[in-house]
Amino acid sequence: MKGLIFDIKQFSVNDGEGIRETVFFKGCPLRCIWCHNPEGLLPSPELYERREGCLSCGLCRVPCEHEECRGYGRCLHICPQNLLREVGRYYEAEELAERLLSQKAFLDATGGGVTLSGGEPLLQADFCTALLSLLKGRLHLAIETSGYAPHADFVRVISLCDFVMMDLKLMDEEAHRRYTGVSNQSILENARWLKESGIPFVFRTPLIPGITDTEENLSSIAAFAGNSPVELLPYNPLAGAKYASVHRTYTGPSEKADGRIPELSVFENVRLRKK
Repeated sequence: MKGLIFDIKQFSVNDGEGIRETVFFKGCPLRCIWCHNPEGLLPSPELYERREGCLSCGLCRVPCEHEECRGYGRCLHICPQNLLREVGRYYEAEELAERLLSQKAFLDATGGGVTLSGGEPLLQADFCTALLSLLKGRLHLAIETSGYAPHADFVRVISLCDFVMMDLKLMDEEAHRRYTGVSNQSILENARWLKESGIPFVFRTPLIPGITDTEENLSSIAAFAGNSPVELLPYNPLAGAKYASVHRTYTGPSEKADGRIPELSVFENVRLRKK
């Protein structure tokens, strides 16, 4: 059982309680126009090329014999500025579990644990199940998910987690399709199950200017959430900075958040994450 991971972030403090080790799964079925992890979208390894600092020396274009460089037409190791790398590495479930468990003493001492993020972890549901099964009862396990997955996959992965952070981006189905590329019907089905599951969770809404932060959308989310906890995430105006590095074009909002605080009285249990 192998999973494709594009980053493992240590000392994370925004992905659950305490200090956490966050594992970023590569591949996502959504195409949110404001996505701030474009390197996590494609479900396969790819070239990440930082442009700033390039000397235009051409050394990376010289043919090399490195197996990992084949298919890119570039040498990943010769750049004097270290601007090239492959994004995405395959891990065996046992290998990744061993790496995460090596941090157990520190994570336990800080009240933290491990968080699965992405991309979308549920796109690799079999690997998630294998990894979480190896870690269950040994580390505190959390997941960050869009909730977009077949219901059976959602249930078997989420049932192994100690805490769930699930997005509710847009309640209107047409708007959800327009801005994320998929319907929200399976997401809402999974969210209803989560509300009744007894598993600790929080719904999260990114505040995208003029898209998700409207009074109509936030009121609809509040009505759906009821007294469930909700976290509002401020818009990141730097979301488009990495797109050129993976040869994509950012099509999300270009304006900075105007500092306006949405009407929070529609929610029963909400917090606004500080930047």
